[in-house]
Amino acid sequence: MNSFLYPTTSPLTLSGKILIVPVVSTANVSQLAVDLLIASFSLQRLAIINPEFLVPVVGGREGDGEGITTAAELYGAPEMNILVIQQRSPVLKSRKEDFVSNLLEFIEKSGIVSVLFLSGVDLSNRTDTQMFTPTYQLQPRNGPSLSGTALDALTTLPIATYTSPVLQSPHESVQEIGVPFIPGGGLTRRILASLPKNWNIPTASLLQFVLEGDNRADARLFAAVAAKVIGQDVLEWQQPNTWNVGLFGAPHDQTLYG
Repeated sequence: MNSFLYPTTSPLTLSGKILIVPVVSTANVSQLAVDLLIASFSLQRLAIINPEFLVPVVGGREGDGEGITTAAELYGAPEMNILVIQQRSPVLKSRKEDFVSNLLEFIEKSGIVSVLFLSGVDLSNRTDTQMFTPTYQLQPRNGPSLSGTALDALTTLPIATYTSPVLQSPHESVQEIGVPFIPGGGLTRRILASLPKNWNIPTASLLQFVLEGDNRADARLFAAVAAKVIGQDVLEWQQPNTWNVGLFGAPHDQTLYG
């Protein structure tokens, strides 16, 4: 394993699994959706992702876990065919290219069979035709066909392909970049556009239009769509205990208001 990943369990088996990657983006809806996936599937931390690319952050572990929570970690379970990354802080501006290249190198060398990126999109930028559903999909130009792969459901589920009515700058061309502008999408566009021409791992992104606020309901919808895509059934979504006390910070002392 390269220096992108530091295992916390042994042995660490990644080959043959689907990887879900939430991109830090609008409303952090992708991180919230991954919180639900981790809690509902009882996934455990398997590794810490090299923090040198990210804004430094540490915190307490969920439940009774030993040690600390770091900026980005890999979760999974031996009996499940999925892995999820939870990224809790954004990539440093000066390390964006390094992070993307190291992430793609890790994916390519780990034996992962498919990758699904999750990203929020700024709701104020959607068109009239995008008012009917909040969730869309995007398949990179350099990726292989999804038919017959672990992401085959994206070829049959009624999830429309994302398009953008605007360009990021007047001088760019979507045809040249291969990925439409994703306002509020963080590094999603950069990651998908960085896939090399010989990329042979089935890759796609789910995008959800959201506004900043209480996005728990948005996260449940996003997690449900992601679970459907990867063929996992969830009877009842479980939210992490930290949502009850830490999602919006500690409650205000009501005596402040008389």
